[in-house]
Amino acid sequence: MPARLHTLDDWFTSSVAVHGDRTALETGGTVLTYTELSLLADHLAAALVSSGDGTPPRRVGLLAARTVVAYAGYLAIQRIGAAAVPLGPAFPAERNAGIVRQASLDAVLSDGTCEQALRTGPPAVDMTDDGLLDLLGSPAPALSVTGAGPDDLAYIMFTSGSTGTPKGVPVRQRNICAYLAHAVPHCAAGPGDRFSQTFELTFDPSLFDMYAAWGSGATLVVPARADLLAPVRFVNRHAITHWNSVPSVISLAKRLRALEPGSMPTLRASVFCGEPLTLQQARAWQRAAPGSSLENAYGPTELTVTCTAYRLPADPGHWPSPANGTVPIGTLNPGMEHRLFRSELCVRGPQRFPGYLDRANNAGRFLAADGAPYDPATALTDGHWYRTGDRVALLPPDEPAGSRDLPLVHIGRSDQQIQVHGYRVELGEVEAALRSQPGVGDAAAVALATRAGTEIAAAYTGAPDSENALRLALRDRLPAYMVPAVLTRLDTLPLNGNGKVDRTALGAALGTALGAG
Repeated sequence: MPARLHTLDDWFTSSVAVHGDRTALETGGTVLTYTELSLLADHLAAALVSSGDGTPPRRVGLLAARTVVAYAGYLAIQRIGAAAVPLGPAFPAERNAGIVRQASLDAVLSDGTCEQALRTGPPAVDMTDDGLLDLLGSPAPALSVTGAGPDDLAYIMFTSGSTGTPKGVPVRQRNICAYLAHAVPHCAAGPGDRFSQTFELTFDPSLFDMYAAWGSGATLVVPARADLLAPVRFVNRHAITHWNSVPSVISLAKRLRALEPGSMPTLRASVFCGEPLTLQQARAWQRAAPGSSLENAYGPTELTVTCTAYRLPADPGHWPSPANGTVPIGTLNPGMEHRLFRSELCVRGPQRFPGYLDRANNAGRFLAADGAPYDPATALTDGHWYRTGDRVALLPPDEPAGSRDLPLVHIGRSDQQIQVHGYRVELGEVEAALRSQPGVGDAAAVALATRAGTEIAAAYTGAPDSENALRLALRDRLPAYMVPAVLTRLDTLPLNGNGKVDRTALGAALGTALGAG
């Protein structure tokens, strides 16, 4: 990593200095150069500093999506040395309010399209795209800020929590910069290349899209929500060269019969992450984009975006074929180490986060340096291993690997955590939300595989007012992707011989209602 690229702001400003007149961002019909986007970030940075007592806020919520304010705002937060805390404009107000409290936010920056910004406690800075773009003709404001250091927080992401409360995952500048030092050159991108931005800012692969583009002088192209339902059309209309999304996008395109052979000729690099990539999905995408490399990446938020990757050989005849039908997750990024704990992948290295915002969540999630159980009463060090909860195995040596090192294959979870359309979901959080509703006695949720990807189905006992009222109540508490696709009332939940919920039997019963398979 070049000596001066110690923070996210360094990665962007270094490109501004070299590629100032090139296009940095295209969103909602607006096209901005690196110089213009940097100027707008300066204006938002000044507004954030002025929002309180004149002292730059240290943690800033960002309540915006797919607007100029969203991306200039993220840059502004980094410019003043603060940690960005993305909030979901489509999330329930209660969930966002809980994140505001847990993160102890000093300010919230909003694009003016979400009323929730008015309900939060910290000072609010509301700015519409039109109002921000009007500032393009204004001189850059004077900023007197210290900026961040490598050990300062770059961002805090909130993931699903098994107890019903989202978990805060703080990531330091040095964690994300260690990731970018590998990811940016690995893309082999430069001016003229065009990166997709399919992920919301509440999902950390969005960091790859933004800074792989901005770290190489390329253009970040943000699709409208409607474009996400027609990925092939979006790629061709905007001449996308670098694609990054969840694999379920492939299944969507297949259902629309859009993945015709050679239908995406502009693509040179395609990365999939957030959920297992099947060999069947990979073959369909490879036929549609034969000029593109195809890579499967893996990594929990705690290990900073992705920590492993596997690039499929150009010749499909040399592809491996693991027994579970998925593409290997590959080998670890430079500097990262792994060990197995009863087949569970445990990882440490420069990308590992410093521990959860609520230290109580550290219990059971780490191993000591020697592999012994972690004592949560002791301080975490860089030598501790993070327990991913993912079970892995080495690709058998008689399989074609396409590299010197044998890649890892993901073989399942050791807990109830699942991936739904790329988002990490603890089924325990769904169950806790159900049990909290009036009239519900007990509840259990399962993950079911469908043609559209993984979906949540749940059963409950008791007698709430109505299933429709119950679903509406869940939507007030959970993001849309966590609301079960099927809700079924049962007199009793099926139990196994140990008296625990028989999730296999429950899944079979609920799968019939969902049309799984």
